[in-house]
Amino acid sequence: MSISKILVVDDDVTFCLMLETLFRKHDYEVAQSYTFADGRKKLADFKPEVVLTDLRLPDHDGLEVLQLVKRDYPEVPVVLMTSYGDIRTAVRAMKMGAFDYVTKPVNPDEILSTVHRAINSRNKAASEVNMLVSDESYIEGISDASVKILEHTTLVAPTGMSVLIMGESGTGKEFVARRIHALSQRSDKPFVAIDCGALPRDLAGSELFGHIKGAFTGAIADKQGQFEVANGGTIFLDEIGNLSYDIQIQLLRAIQERKIRRVGSTLEIQVDVRIITATNEDLRQAVSRGDFREDLYHRINEFAIQVAPLRDRPEDMVQFAKYFLAQANKELQREVKDFSPEVLQIFRNYSWPGNLRELRNIIKRAVLLSKSTVINAEALPDELAADNITRLVAPVTGDQGLAAKTDADIDLRETSRRSERELIIATLEKVRFNKSKAARILNVDRKTLYNKMKQYGIPLQ
Repeated sequence: MSISKILVVDDDVTFCLMLETLFRKHDYEVAQSYTFADGRKKLADFKPEVVLTDLRLPDHDGLEVLQLVKRDYPEVPVVLMTSYGDIRTAVRAMKMGAFDYVTKPVNPDEILSTVHRAINSRNKAASEVNMLVSDESYIEGISDASVKILEHTTLVAPTGMSVLIMGESGTGKEFVARRIHALSQRSDKPFVAIDCGALPRDLAGSELFGHIKGAFTGAIADKQGQFEVANGGTIFLDEIGNLSYDIQIQLLRAIQERKIRRVGSTLEIQVDVRIITATNEDLRQAVSRGDFREDLYHRINEFAIQVAPLRDRPEDMVQFAKYFLAQANKELQREVKDFSPEVLQIFRNYSWPGNLRELRNIIKRAVLLSKSTVINAEALPDELAADNITRLVAPVTGDQGLAAKTDADIDLRETSRRSERELIIATLEKVRFNKSKAARILNVDRKTLYNKMKQYGIPLQ
């Protein structure tokens, strides 16, 4: 497995050394530059996966570093750092394409989390398997729930209906969307996927509908929006519930009238796209709270598909596991052939809060760690291994029914759910119930964290 590379551009030598020590301790490879000119050279030679740059440099400023990276290395995320907490500069940087913006002195946990998210964002398209080995090879599942998904997908694909895909995070909602597109009459046209939860509020309109030069600070040229890019094909809006109310209005107009208007422009552009959306929350509740427009909800919900969580389709477990095993062998150039019976039993009893994405990642990690051709329990994370799970059976206040049971009465599924609840509580307490920080540490979006807190009866505080 390759080590991720970070380039730090900052004229504060002591600060650079501190960051280098921190990142190397967490297995990152680090290069330092104290000037814009040297940073430019190291971008070409070092080929970093993320760039951290100070706003103030002796020969240029961090915004120029950002412009350089966005122009020559558009796939590399840039994080700006500054001692000056200027929100206007932050907004400008985000509009220019910065991944994030942090102020000094930096918090080690926060900067590590930011870098981790930046690298994950960069690698998402490549690493997100979505149950696909190639465009032609996929796995459908054999459970009743999987068969129903396949039937509904095949039924709705040839139509032009808008589809709303519902399900927990990691269940393969984008795979379903891609399958609908592949079976549709638009299959030879673009499929554009957008994570609405990752769109900065100030840039959502520009990203979806485009902008013209001069529309806002940093808009140095005209830009096509994703609706124009997807013209003739399909646009997939993942986690649509995260869109702000004003963007919802623009989206409704685009769906109804098949016209968009770039930010800053008065010219209307005709577009022909099929809308597929996805969510891991109950949009009907969002409508009742006033967070989501009811008319938009009905527009995107001409046909709904519910994707069941992995724990509700145990019949698919071994099939998915072996599929991801073959996939991991191919990616890591290993020859692990099977799972031990103990591992398969652990898989069957685990609650899989991260669903298929979690299963895929755990198997990939196990393939890398395995010392033989069979994956054994010691290659699994502690929370999955049976001997570690059974140590967590002490009663937890607030879990109904658990306190009255003995250790022998509690099965592995109940225990793993309790383990998840305890992890969430411990993380929330660590960050003093800052939901955004907790979600980042737990590697879930904030809406998923809220849903889990509600599920486990954890007070929002």
